[in-house]
Amino acid sequence: MQLIIFKDYNALSQQAANEIISLVKHKPDAVLCLPSGSTPLLTCQLLVQKAKAENVDFSSCTFIGLDEWVGIPPDNEGSCAFFFRNEVFKHLHFSASHIHLFNALSENLAQECAAMDSVIFENGGIDLMLVGVGMNGHIGFNEPGISFDLYSHIAPLDETTTAVGQKYFKEATELSQGITLGLKHLLESKKVLLLANGNKKAAIIQKALEGEITNALPASIIRQHSNSIVMIDEEAAVMLT
Repeated sequence: MQLIIFKDYNALSQQAANEIISLVKHKPDAVLCLPSGSTPLLTCQLLVQKAKAENVDFSSCTFIGLDEWVGIPPDNEGSCAFFFRNEVFKHLHFSASHIHLFNALSENLAQECAAMDSVIFENGGIDLMLVGVGMNGHIGFNEPGISFDLYSHIAPLDETTTAVGQKYFKEATELSQGITLGLKHLLESKKVLLLANGNKKAAIIQKALEGEITNALPASIIRQHSNSIVMIDEEAAVMLT
């Protein structure tokens, strides 16, 4: 694991976007896994700017969505699918057949998980996975206590996650489950970027990077990945010793 501390959110987002651009230039058919949400938002926006400025073609890339709220339709503004469609797909022109998101309305969520795993394995694994870290240390919807040995799975959501998640919805929304890639996918990805910014993430970053590696704090698994970069700003780094 490599740790890089940036001056601010803009600087770390610039570098995260550069990492993706560099990979796609080197490997035009790269398999990318991105999250939605406030942490990766600027990275996605800068990625679009850089791709257009440098004429980088994403049409041969495979896109894997990290997770989704179970029961939330893709046209809901709070859904991960809505985020990807508006911040990524309509700008970068991924081939529709190369976009793989969880269908959180499926009557057979286990089948959705198996299908996603098959896509990842058939494409030779994930080349670059970008993740954030939740206030409780989750990655995707891999909540505290989850096994490090799972691939895609359905996860009951922690109270912290459901409370924080309300910020993405216009009105109060019942959130009880998520469908997500597992931490085994993270460990098997060729490269992982973990992003965190702001004072509010300082305590969880300190625990994840300096405490015990444990499934009680899923983000601590990043230290077991030999080609991972933790990218944080100065505010998120204030508690590190």
